[in-house]
Amino acid sequence: MKINTVHLAQDWIRRFVKEGDLCIDATAGRGNDTAFLCEVVGEQGKVIAFDIQEDAVNSTKALLEEKGYQAEVHLASHTEMENYAAVESVAGIMFNFGYLPGGDHSICTRKEGSIKAIESGLKLLKLKGVMALCIYHGGDTGFEEKDAIMEYLKTIDSKKYTVIVSDFYNRPNCPPLFVGIMRDKL
Repeated sequence: MKINTVHLAQDWIRRFVKEGDLCIDATAGRGNDTAFLCEVVGEQGKVIAFDIQEDAVNSTKALLEEKGYQAEVHLASHTEMENYAAVESVAGIMFNFGYLPGGDHSICTRKEGSIKAIESGLKLLKLKGVMALCIYHGGDTGFEEKDAIMEYLKTIDSKKYTVIVSDFYNRPNCPPLFVGIMRDKL
């Protein structure tokens, strides 16, 4: 098995999120991260997922039904997550920046919305809560979004948060980046 960005993100979440926790899948996509979070938090936990594409919401709901998991799945932007969870209440948040696998590549995350969503997520994280970002870049807007997110990450308050960036440095063709963020202090 070759290690990839998804493995790093899931490992990061698994290390810190416990059964019964509240988690958010900020970019539901095909539902794989939503299902993963449901598995991690168990029946006593709660998962809230967001996507702006009806196809993604339907895919996520179908996968959850197939696996027997329950989650709130909203046809809404990840920038709206503050409307669905209280400040300092979330144990884990997962993001996949880019476009819907197998979907329309013209519909993708954009730097302004992505940074706003990360900012919202930082407020929602509880003490020792974590965020996993998978940044898929390349294509029409991916480099612009990646560069903007990477610059933004440098500005996050180092007294409250730890930010770790992992790059598959020797892999060709713009491999996705993993970013792990932990809230160290309230």
